[in-house]
Amino acid sequence: MSRISVRGFAVASATAVTAVGSVVGVASGSTAQNNDAEAAATDLTLLADIPAGQQAQVQTASLTQQADVQAIAADASAKKDAEEAARKAAAETAIAKKEAAEKAEKAAQEAKEREEAEQAASRDAARDASDFAVQSSYTIAEIQSMAASMVPSGQFQCFSNIVDHESDWNYRAVNPSSGAYGLFQALPGSKMSSVGSDWQTNPATQIKWGLNYMNERYGSPCDAWAFWQANNWY
Repeated sequence: MSRISVRGFAVASATAVTAVGSVVGVASGSTAQNNDAEAAATDLTLLADIPAGQQAQVQTASLTQQADVQAIAADASAKKDAEEAARKAAAETAIAKKEAAEKAEKAAQEAKEREEAEQAASRDAARDASDFAVQSSYTIAEIQSMAASMVPSGQFQCFSNIVDHESDWNYRAVNPSSGAYGLFQALPGSKMSSVGSDWQTNPATQIKWGLNYMNERYGSPCDAWAFWQANNWY
């Protein structure tokens, strides 16, 4: 390689390095910026000693490297901005999820408290078997009225569905095969004596026993009705 050629590539390298230093200095605010600029000017003066074709190559290489440095700096800045935006979005999402969970929990608690209050009110308002005067006989309407006043309102329809299927509201109904007795076809019927000795003739006593049975075994008349629908017995 000729002396001019070697010197041309040396100048190209020096110019490129100086240009990079200038870019970095401008980005960082370094006081070395002026020195780098002066060095670049000196190197550009040296280009005058290089043939025109090689000068173009040196200048192109220098500009290309400057562009590469600027692109790298831009990419780094964009990456930093993207990471910051992602962190911010993740934090906002986490806060929103937490707030939604807290609202859902609060709503569930409030619903539970309302349900418990309604059940308590129903229990307080419900009448007991002893509240009804004993009669020699009862109509279906009278028996249903007794049940409606003894069973919580939200459970009455389920309660009624079971009685409809078991005895059609006949408090003296007897199953000829098994001997099951009364509104709920208790087997044996004598088990209803746990709530009253008049279980054979007093529908209010039978209603009290049936309600207790459904609550204790299934949790509620509606739970008992759900079981009945699935099994045709309870």
